Amino acid sequence: IDGGPEVIPEDEWDIHGAPINPYSRAYPSEFIQTGLSAIDGMNTLVRGQKLPLFSGSGLPHNMVAAQIARQAKVPGKEEEFAVVFAAMGITSDEARFFREDFEKRGAMDKVVMFVNLADDPAIERLITPRLALTSAEFLAFEYDMHVLVILTDMTSYAEALREISAAREEVPGRRGYPGYMYTDLATIYERAGRIHGKKGSVTQMPILTMPHDDITHPVPDLTGYITEGQIYLERGLHMRGIYPPINVLPSLSRLMNEGIGKGKTREDHRQVADQLYYAYAEGRSLRELVAVVGEEALTDRDRQYLEFADRYEREFVNQGPYEDRDIETTLDLGWELLASLPEGELKRIDPAFIEKYHPKYRGKTAAKSSG
Repeated sequence: IDGGPEVIPEDEWDIHGAPINPYSRAYPSEFIQTGLSAIDGMNTLVRGQKLPLFSGSGLPHNMVAAQIARQAKVPGKEEEFAVVFAAMGITSDEARFFREDFEKRGAMDKVVMFVNLADDPAIERLITPRLALTSAEFLAFEYDMHVLVILTDMTSYAEALREISAAREEVPGRRGYPGYMYTDLATIYERAGRIHGKKGSVTQMPILTMPHDDITHPVPDLTGYITEGQIYLERGLHMRGIYPPINVLPSLSRLMNEGIGKGKTREDHRQVADQLYYAYAEGRSLRELVAVVGEEALTDRDRQYLEFADRYEREFVNQGPYEDRDIETTLDLGWELLASLPEGELKRIDPAFIEKYHPKYRGKTAAKSSG
């Protein structure tokens, strides 16, 4: 392709991989930092996890994917980390965006990139994620690297699967997709994980667009059954200029507790996330009430939560496409927002953590420890 010498393979692997023996699987643990507060703080990605990102047509999932690929790292560890990026069914402009973005920001040194364009054969679209995962397994289990695999867009993959199934005149299932689509998707998603006796890990973040923003569509529906949570991009947040437009309320990382806490992120992480979630949910609920009865009917407490929800979106969720926040910055920002609420409302946080991390006491705590 580039006029260089013939490529001589170091080894040959079956791109379909081999299932990991359940007994040999190590439970996912430890934290991967994406640099996005809405993920790191609220829906933490854990090594060995498979955590999909649910998006919709016109939402900035490509920018989010590129940002995660650039910024992802294993913080505070002297361990090798790499990103395998596989794009399926994208346009030439999108392919150029990813390539130039990685090159300009110096991310190409840690990225292995596979691209299948929209006008490429459908059969190649089915092979692309398997090539990516085989490369990831090679790096993880032969070279002890921690590998994050980003697959976009799995809806394009599923449509290619439907196209080939129809050409073979197979009996269709839901909405024309083949009846074996669940099994086929599982052969991809289940290749994430860790193995006892191996230092490396394969973590997956598949990205898919939900047709008509329908989360019950077969592709997101079946993906949700196989994977361990979801990150949900919301059109309403995008329309209000929030980037990334991640709605943390329907989002979930089922393995979050395995990768956070003392010695991993910070001791107050779980409780801060719970309190932020509660306060934001309360504020969103009050927005709906205001639309019916007006703001005049709200109590002072209600107005505080309403203001909290606005600030949470503008200051915590919202960040620049090239802004990389570490976990300390994210948690401290969470505390700054919680400080706007009365201390008596912070019922989900241990008083010892309030005394240690609350902005009101932080200076006094530092003075005590130095004294």
